[in-house]
Amino acid sequence: MTLTPIAKAGILVEALPYIKEFYGKIVVIKYGGHAMVNCELKQAVMKDVVLMKYVGMHPVLVHGGGPDITEMLEKLGKTTSFVGGLRVTDRETMEIVEMVLVGKINKHIVGLINRTGGHAIGLCGKDANLFEAVKKMPQVKTPGGAWEKVDIGFVGEVARVNPGIVINVIKEGYIPVIAPTAVGPDGESYNINADYVAGKLAAALEAEKLVLLTDVEGVMRRQGDLDSRISRIHVDEVNELIASGVITGGMIPKIEACLDALRGGVNRAHILDGRVPHAILLEVFTDEGIGTMVLP
Repeated sequence: MTLTPIAKAGILVEALPYIKEFYGKIVVIKYGGHAMVNCELKQAVMKDVVLMKYVGMHPVLVHGGGPDITEMLEKLGKTTSFVGGLRVTDRETMEIVEMVLVGKINKHIVGLINRTGGHAIGLCGKDANLFEAVKKMPQVKTPGGAWEKVDIGFVGEVARVNPGIVINVIKEGYIPVIAPTAVGPDGESYNINADYVAGKLAAALEAEKLVLLTDVEGVMRRQGDLDSRISRIHVDEVNELIASGVITGGMIPKIEACLDALRGGVNRAHILDGRVPHAILLEVFTDEGIGTMVLP
């Protein structure tokens, strides 16, 4: 459908109050899922991010890369196992994880943004000790029914964020692109879930918004029923939604990332369907909210 000039002007006018509201504000975007695989969606995300920068916002991109890591491990003949949804990561696996996340995916995204007309700089958690980590020990149920913690290697959780390097990159006019690795107490590298990284970083940067791109339409009361999408969730509703099974599986770390951000002072967090082209712009610059918004 071709829009008339008047219709195009209407879209710009609709965006004006949002451009004004978010001018000079930081928006942390967790980039993952299908939007990292599909070429058309990739380009749409890059255009969204570059446009945000040119209208005076400060987008910060945090990316995942699980499928690429698994593919590389398989190519190298190394098997992958998971405990509680977390990849068991020995020292050799961590070297491969870091190579894929920092050396391949991060630089690929930086290149895409630069070719789209932006100016991006790639960072990881080791840069200026951006993310300091401690070992994450998931709990598993034993055959006897008891719960015990399991050591799964170099998998961490964020203990501290030192956002100075990101702030400096933003001040210099660049778009930070951040890989979810961190440095441990003895200088070791740790792999961290990108959702959690995005939530902690958003809080440390005092961001206006946290946006998580997913492969679902948002939080559903009934799985597969689009009419049951919950458009707004308040922090004090989350425990009940988890207990009732509405929020489950891979949605839990996304909701927990939203909680980390909101408790750290971020005003709003959004879980969006990254399979929708320009989902970020639709959420930030139009009256039609999509996905699920989490509020303090």
